[in-house]
Amino acid sequence: MGHVETSAKAATEAKNRLSDETYMRIASIINKHSGIKLPPAKRLMVEGRLRKRAQICGHNSLDDYCSYLFENGGLDDEFVHLVDAITTNKTDFFREPDHFTLLRNSLLQSLIGLRRSGARAKLKIWSAASSNGAEAYTIAMVMAEEMARHGNMEFSILGTDISSAMVTAARRAIYPTEMITPVSEELQEKYIMRARIPERQGQVRIVPELRRRVRFELLNLMNESYAYDRDVDVIFLRNVLIYFDKPTQEAVTCRMMEHLRPGGYLFLGHSESMIGTNLRLHQVAPAVFQKV
Repeated sequence: MGHVETSAKAATEAKNRLSDETYMRIASIINKHSGIKLPPAKRLMVEGRLRKRAQICGHNSLDDYCSYLFENGGLDDEFVHLVDAITTNKTDFFREPDHFTLLRNSLLQSLIGLRRSGARAKLKIWSAASSNGAEAYTIAMVMAEEMARHGNMEFSILGTDISSAMVTAARRAIYPTEMITPVSEELQEKYIMRARIPERQGQVRIVPELRRRVRFELLNLMNESYAYDRDVDVIFLRNVLIYFDKPTQEAVTCRMMEHLRPGGYLFLGHSESMIGTNLRLHQVAPAVFQKV
């Protein structure tokens, strides 16, 4: 009896794993669409995320879900959800906090001088892989504090991401309470609303005053051009290039540079800092570059 149970369990587990052929097929689809590499080391992550998607769709196993995608014509309808499931990456408030300190203490006043028109300058900032919006709203908190302190600037923030699910989440601006732990108590008091109704306990939301200054749009960085302003003051392109091969890294970064005004700043992730050294940029800090 025990042997039968063991065999049944093994068969169930096998149906919830991706074959080599299917994994390579999915990896190829994602790479072609988004530029993101899915080496064998990512296989367990992909399987875990697709199992959750399979359950949502009512499939009994990952094997059934893949049959639906590739044998029963489901890929067209499911494609956007497949991309959402695999390309969603972790983000936090005040991730790599020294970047925000540098922006606040050193860079903003020089940008205001470049941008000044009349009494107040309006700065444009782009979070180019915005995920659930935590980075964009972090920037908004920093900018709002500086605007209140100096009164000589306005700002607007654009957040873009390939995942429609993440763009929707960013627009809602609702987060688990534990996620705002990196935000200081002072900033939480000003910019975070806490749920008052029982069913929303454990959740917080960004205040409307900040949400009005940030807009989120869908964007695939693999597109040949980006339909956004070409006089952006600061671009945050952090912790996304590491998922691309070298030619794609260079192509995406060069396209981004077309949208950065002279004197503007490009922020990369710390693990991506060497990418910027290949461009005609002036490095001002670790993983921070100025367009000259």
